[in-house]
Amino acid sequence: MQKIKSLMTRQGLRSPQESVNDLSPIESFRIPTKEELRELHEEPADPQAQQEIINSIEEVYFSNDSFDIVKYELERLPPVLSLQELEEYRDKLKQQQAAVSKKVADLILEKQPAYVEELERVTSLETGLQLAAVICTNGRRHLNVAKEGFTQTSLGLLANQRKRQLLIGLLKSLRTIKTLQRTDVRLSEMLEEEDYPGAIQLCLECQKAASTFKHYSCISELNSKLQDTLEQIEEQLDVALSKICKNFDINHYTKVQQAYRLLGKTQTAMDQLHMHFTQAIHNTVFQVVLGYVELCAGNTDTKFQKLQYKDLCTHITSDSYIPCLADLCKALWEVMLSYYRTMQWHESHDQDEAAVVSSDGNNVIGTEENTFDRNYVKKKLEHGLSRIWQDVQLKVKTYLLGTDLSNFKYDDFIFVLDVISRLMQVGEEFCGSKSEVLQESIRKQSVNYFKTYHRTRLEELRMFLENETWELCPVKSSFSILQLHEFKFLEQSRSPSVSPSKQPASAVSSAGTLFEQFCHGGNPFEIQADSKDDETEDVLASNGYESDEQEKSAYQEYDSDSDVPEELKRDYVDEQTGDAPIKSVSRETLRSRKRSDYNLNKVNAPILTNTTLNVIRLVGKYMQMMNILKPIAFDVIHFMSQLFDYYLYAVYTFFGRNDMFESTGLGLSSSRLRTTLNRIQESLIDLEVSADPSGTLTAAEERKEKVPSPHLSHLVVLTSGSSLYGLAERVVATESLVFLAEQFEFLQPHLDAVMPAAKKPFLQQFYSQTVSTASELRKPVYWIVAAKAIDYEQMLLLMANVKWDVKEIMSQHNVYVDALLKEFEELNRRLNDVSKRVRIPLPVSNILWEHCIRLANRTLVEGYANVKKCSNEGRALMQLDFQQFLMKLEKLTDIRPIPDKEFVETYIKAYYLTENDMECWIKEHREYSTKQLTNLVNICLGTYINKKARQKLLATIDDIDRPKR
Repeated sequence: MQKIKSLMTRQGLRSPQESVNDLSPIESFRIPTKEELRELHEEPADPQAQQEIINSIEEVYFSNDSFDIVKYELERLPPVLSLQELEEYRDKLKQQQAAVSKKVADLILEKQPAYVEELERVTSLETGLQLAAVICTNGRRHLNVAKEGFTQTSLGLLANQRKRQLLIGLLKSLRTIKTLQRTDVRLSEMLEEEDYPGAIQLCLECQKAASTFKHYSCISELNSKLQDTLEQIEEQLDVALSKICKNFDINHYTKVQQAYRLLGKTQTAMDQLHMHFTQAIHNTVFQVVLGYVELCAGNTDTKFQKLQYKDLCTHITSDSYIPCLADLCKALWEVMLSYYRTMQWHESHDQDEAAVVSSDGNNVIGTEENTFDRNYVKKKLEHGLSRIWQDVQLKVKTYLLGTDLSNFKYDDFIFVLDVISRLMQVGEEFCGSKSEVLQESIRKQSVNYFKTYHRTRLEELRMFLENETWELCPVKSSFSILQLHEFKFLEQSRSPSVSPSKQPASAVSSAGTLFEQFCHGGNPFEIQADSKDDETEDVLASNGYESDEQEKSAYQEYDSDSDVPEELKRDYVDEQTGDAPIKSVSRETLRSRKRSDYNLNKVNAPILTNTTLNVIRLVGKYMQMMNILKPIAFDVIHFMSQLFDYYLYAVYTFFGRNDMFESTGLGLSSSRLRTTLNRIQESLIDLEVSADPSGTLTAAEERKEKVPSPHLSHLVVLTSGSSLYGLAERVVATESLVFLAEQFEFLQPHLDAVMPAAKKPFLQQFYSQTVSTASELRKPVYWIVAAKAIDYEQMLLLMANVKWDVKEIMSQHNVYVDALLKEFEELNRRLNDVSKRVRIPLPVSNILWEHCIRLANRTLVEGYANVKKCSNEGRALMQLDFQQFLMKLEKLTDIRPIPDKEFVETYIKAYYLTENDMECWIKEHREYSTKQLTNLVNICLGTYINKKARQKLLATIDDIDRPKR
């Protein structure tokens, strides 16, 4: 019904029929067709029935004009269509439509008489109004005629003149007021343009002008409006000031400072600026962490936004930890850079103002006030440096300690350390701070991480050592640890005091401080892939040879040597003719003909194993961590020393421990080496493999820091004579240890540079008592080979069969000398065979020959001490045998002097001593055993001295031997 009324009103005062005809197709009701009219007439005229039909229409049809009836009815159709049901439903809709149409028609017909009557009244009113308009027009015309006839007097002229003057003054005031009223538009434009000084200047001028026209009632309202505008400008100015905190713009900041100066609020602006920087730090870190937390959570749950920053940090996953930390530091860098540039602006501005003041010193009061403001701002900014850095430290500390880093990958943890190290460098450049808060937090995480990491690495090292077959790892002769990825940071910065970073060291040094380098763009915390990391390590050689030609020539020489008959080999030994089997092209070219040098021409590369290489890589990783985080340098170096200690102990345990040979008293293991091995065993080796449930908690904690003693792999055979009792493996083991010690020596300056001064004695002791003992391990290791390589017992048996009480001087030496020399020739051949597998360095072959010669000489002395009867001619025969042995031996080896040569010669010469000389000789030569000394007394002097004198000498021997027991 309301729609029909609105349509009638819109169409004007027309008849109902006209109104209906003029309705548009959208706005009108559809005119029923003839068929519908016929059905309408057939419908019962019962109003109550019609009303019920109308009431049965669904409410959705009355909702709005945009309702789509067809779509609604089609969507209501059932999945399975039934023609009968559809026809019944259609008839129902038709009935409803007919009822509505009839109801509308009835309403129109019902209101038609009233409409006609009202229309007639309106027409009559229109006629009356037209008549009134004619009367008014005539009245006005008559009034104008009267005005023109009676107001042309002098008083009218004067009045008009006075009025004119007043209006001119009023016009000026109105124009000024109009300008003032339009000021808000201009102020808005200036604020949009961020012309804050201009806006404030205009607003202050307007306030001054408004005070002149304060007698106008509209001006009081304008004055309050201007005051509100000024406050609004201050608010926008505060917002503009807050934008400085994240992105400093010099022009923007200059306008803001000029605006605050016009307001006379320079100090207030500085207080607000520091508050904004504090707020910016909090908001920045919260938004960065929140973004990663929500990203990892994978939903839009708003519960994270209500968490405190500390709680939010605990929701960071390990995968997103590093990118979040990098973004966090980037954002904080932007804030600190803005503060740095703010300080730069004030320093530059103060210098310019001071120059202006010095040239014009008229306004003394204004100058003093400006100076006071400048001093206040300077002190405030300087004080704010440490305050802002403290806020940054606390935020980053909270983030660092919010996640347990002990299970991070090494490279990931190193990256975290690198980022924090760079951040601490920023802090030092920012305000000279040592970043104690950051250092303590990262120290906690590092110590926690490193203990876990080191424990795992020690277990891995034990596993490597127990599975190590001590085969040579082929590396190039030019191999250097600096070629390994783990030591690339040493190439980037030769000075260990510079923190490693993904940023090129040359760029940082040439650009000065980080703030100077990145002042106008870039970010020191950008994650950049280090191009060097993609390079492959070119350190391995093919099969241990630098080239195939060298390999071929080397083995050809050995193959040809193996075809030489034994007789020719003996001639070569005796006459020193023939070529040396090895021709070195290294530094030892001048010594290439040395018979005890078993270096192959094929390679002069370092001798090391895969395990050695792993230890070196570990050392590099440890140094990276130590270099970045100097507060834990002592812990890291201590753990590095444990790696070396364990390797040293393993080599000794596998190849050098033999109680039988250690008891010979020959000083094979120096007191320093024995002390070092005992210290390692007590501090690092867990001798109790099975856990003791009754042990105390302290003991359990101590055992946690220890590692079980390693066991030699069953694949390594040290009992076979054909391999010289595992000589190749022994060479690889000892020389790899020596090489490892050399690398530690090379790294000593770097370690010393980062070691705290109070802990440097530990480092010095480690190098003097442990690293330097690596080469000393060769003696006990190769003594075992020397003791088994030659059959010394057989020599004693052959010597026992010799008759030493001959009556004439002999010109031919005894058979046992030739047998002993054959043993040495066989040793030389077997050493050559072993050197085909592994290069035997000259110090190793020298020690091996020295041991064998020393043992042979001592065997000779022991054989001479077993003699029951000996004549002067027999003593001469001993000297002949020994000289023959020395002469042939000197052709086999280049070791000079012959070890223990004096030991034998002195013993033989003692046969010629008198009674008095013998007593002094015995007291001076305590290196001989009691048996050997007793034999001298009994055999040598027994026939020349009486029983009492012999008893005296034997008592002297017993006194010497007593302390040894």
